[in-house]
Amino acid sequence: MRWTAWIVGALVLVVLFVWEWNGGAHRADVRVASADVFTLDPQRMTYMQDLRVARALFEGLCWSDPDTDDVVEGVAESWTISSDGRTYTFHLRPDARWSNGDPLTAEDFKEAWRRLLLPDLAADYSELLFPVSGARAFFAWRAEQLEAYAKSERHSAEAAQSLWHETIARFDSTVGIEATDAHTLVVRLEQPVPYWLDVCGFQTLSPVHRPTLERFSRIDPQTAMLRTEPGWTKPGVLVCNGAMRLADWKYKRSMLLEPNPMYRGAHPAQARSVEIVPIEDASTAVLAYESGSIDWVSDLTAEFRAELVNAGRNDVHVLPAFGTDFWSFNCRPTMPDGRFNPFADARVRRAFALAVDKQALVQSVTRLHEPIATTLVPPGSIAGYESPAGLPFDLAAARAELAAAGWKDRNADGLVENAEGEAFPPVEMLFMTGNPRVRGIASALAAMWRDGLGVQCEVRSKDGKFAKEDLRAGNFMIARGGWYGDYLDPTTFLDLSRTGNGNNDRGFSDARFDALLADAERATDAAQRMRLLSDAERLIMEEQMPILPLCRYVTLYMYDPDRLRGIVRTPRLDQRLQRLHMSGGSGEGATP
Repeated sequence: MRWTAWIVGALVLVVLFVWEWNGGAHRADVRVASADVFTLDPQRMTYMQDLRVARALFEGLCWSDPDTDDVVEGVAESWTISSDGRTYTFHLRPDARWSNGDPLTAEDFKEAWRRLLLPDLAADYSELLFPVSGARAFFAWRAEQLEAYAKSERHSAEAAQSLWHETIARFDSTVGIEATDAHTLVVRLEQPVPYWLDVCGFQTLSPVHRPTLERFSRIDPQTAMLRTEPGWTKPGVLVCNGAMRLADWKYKRSMLLEPNPMYRGAHPAQARSVEIVPIEDASTAVLAYESGSIDWVSDLTAEFRAELVNAGRNDVHVLPAFGTDFWSFNCRPTMPDGRFNPFADARVRRAFALAVDKQALVQSVTRLHEPIATTLVPPGSIAGYESPAGLPFDLAAARAELAAAGWKDRNADGLVENAEGEAFPPVEMLFMTGNPRVRGIASALAAMWRDGLGVQCEVRSKDGKFAKEDLRAGNFMIARGGWYGDYLDPTTFLDLSRTGNGNNDRGFSDARFDALLADAERATDAAQRMRLLSDAERLIMEEQMPILPLCRYVTLYMYDPDRLRGIVRTPRLDQRLQRLHMSGGSGEGATP
């Protein structure tokens, strides 16, 4: 493809619209092309671009060093662990401050963790705190109380407030999270969790500035739920505790981060400003980089990316990632509008999985030759964990599974029908706009299922916000997914299929799978725990198939390593925007 000439021809246009994004402002030290941020509320986050910004704006008790994966101090300057591995005592830095100068206290963490445990927020990561003593029971109790309130006739401000006060009291008395003084947080677990410190550094467990949050929160008298207006995360309002602060945010245009002058931690910002520029079109992001308007394309997905890789350029980087690219099957019995959902049958899900030639996808569609995946947890990524085999590409077995589910080509028209002669319903495939790679994969999958199984597919893309809403509502048959591990344990992937998990967009539920995860939680022997988790993955990857894994993620970055410093290259790709700086700046000498 003669993309270089195209770039030159479009250069002037790129410069003009980039200037428009900035409103004519001075250029930030570092400019990053990224998907748009959905939210800056740490407890509500789930998407990678949101979490990346959160690492700069918020600092947790501890965090994983992006170069070594070792857990290092954050707001907590030290901690102790009881001999039985169930009680963690965190000692916070006395000089820790919010960006407005307020002291940061243990109560700020307790408030944030309580928020995460409220079903009111519909947070995707509530289950991260379920290992805490009483946390799972508190979450269930609150959900039951809200359901009972909704069915009752006692809707009033007084009744809603009464339930809220009861909720606070129950949390304080039953959940093992206690601020024993301003600088000490004690956390008690149901049983030892080997990766608990890694979880404590995850962004959704970041503290919140309580006075700001309170100004934007209320108890809804109609539902008794805690409602928080998004205005608390706006520029000039958001109070944060990380190395950077939010200087400006124009939705779908740009977000500007600057050093937080009140930050006293060990990892201050190395650039005077970092700007995140949402660019929906992948090719346009490359144009902006080539023009010098962008310093780092954080997800290179342009259709000509393979040509860029093969050109041997030193500014195109292919990095292995701790993640798996997959598509999700909707496992609910019916669609939201009441239509029959054929993917409620595991035999149908297995048939569709067996009919995918993944090697052809990575060779001819993505053209990056990523390692194909038959499991969810990347094999070899976690010490002591043995991955199951998963399902291979086997078209004969795929057709047999579909026939066993009652779908056969009964009239020789090339399409399968049920016993009543009704054709297999058109398969709705959902994905977000703006990624040519995903669009190409969707088209290839549709062709494989049409030619191999005799079913018709309807490929539909939506803007990120609307696609996310459809995922939550189960308004899809098959949807594009994907997951990067949040911590170094198989459960960071396996919990996606646990009943009721906030990230279980598939609506999948299996009592045997849940029981295996529960048994693993109670296991005291590390080897036995890993065996139970392996059995759990075998169940969902060889029998139930709520998720169709395609390949291991490789992440493509576009940046000049001689100019931009601070990019992490380890598989977790735990990028810290506060580390970014241009060569010759104040942070000269940092890890490239």
